[in-house]
Amino acid sequence: MNNVFGAVAELSRSQLVLRVLIFIGPVVAVLAAGPAGRWPTWWVALGIVVLSGAFAAMPETAVGAAVMLAVLAWWAGALDDGLHPAVLVAATGLLVSHLAALLAGYGPDRMPVDPALVRLWVRRGALVLLGVPLVWGLALALRGQPEQPGIWVIGVAAGLVGTVAAAVALTAGRPQEETS
Repeated sequence: MNNVFGAVAELSRSQLVLRVLIFIGPVVAVLAAGPAGRWPTWWVALGIVVLSGAFAAMPETAVGAAVMLAVLAWWAGALDDGLHPAVLVAATGLLVSHLAALLAGYGPDRMPVDPALVRLWVRRGALVLLGVPLVWGLALALRGQPEQPGIWVIGVAAGLVGTVAAAVALTAGRPQEETS
C-alpha cells in the first residue's frame, strides 16, 4: 500500500488531475445507464472501478481500451433503447477519460503537463464532442424508419471523407519533413 501512496505522491499536480479524470470518466459513463433505465449490477460497477483504477495508474496500456469496451458492452447489452439522453453523458465521460490519458502519456509522471498542450487537446476534444449530439439527434430522427438500401455504405463513405478532411485540415500549412 505504501507503493501506491508513494507513486501518487510522485505525480505532478497536473498529472494527478489527469489521473483522476481518467478514473472518473468510465465510472460516470457506466453509471449514466442508470437514468436510462438500467443501473449496473454491483459486480459490473466494481469491474469498471477496478479497470478504471488500472487505467489511471497505467494510462498508456491497453487497459484503457478494455475499460472503454466494457462500458460500451454494458450500454449495448443492458438497454433496449440506446438513444436515451444519458448516452451523451456516457460519451462525454469516455472522451474526457481518453483525452486525459492521452495527455498523461506525453511525459514522465513527475513532469507537469504543458498548459498549451492541454488547451490544444481540449479544443480538439470539444470539436469531437460537438459531433456527439449531432449524431445522437440524427439517430433519434431516424428511429423507427425503415433501413434504406446502401445506408451503411454511405455512412462509411461519409466517415472516410470526414477523416480525410480532418487530416488535410490538421496538416495544412505544416512544413514538410526532409528525409535523407
